[in-house]
Amino acid sequence: MAFPAKQKDQSPFVAARKVGEVISFVRNDHEVIGKIEKILENSVIVQITKDDADAIGVPSDRTVVSHKNYHVFE
Repeated sequence: MAFPAKQKDQSPFVAARKVGEVISFVRNDHEVIGKIEKILENSVIVQITKDDADAIGVPSDRTVVSHKNYHVFE
């Protein structure tokens, strides 16, 4: 027997996010600027430059950032 998924209310901040928006976040004392590729419930997948990926120690030019940990460029 499966139970239906319970819908959570999105915060206005999360609801306003759009794919392609430019955001900034800090990881390992390095400010990173990237573009949102996918919006998830608690985070976003962001495309970053290879140089930023090397600076923060990730093997890919994509990373996951919590909604709590980034700011949107206006």
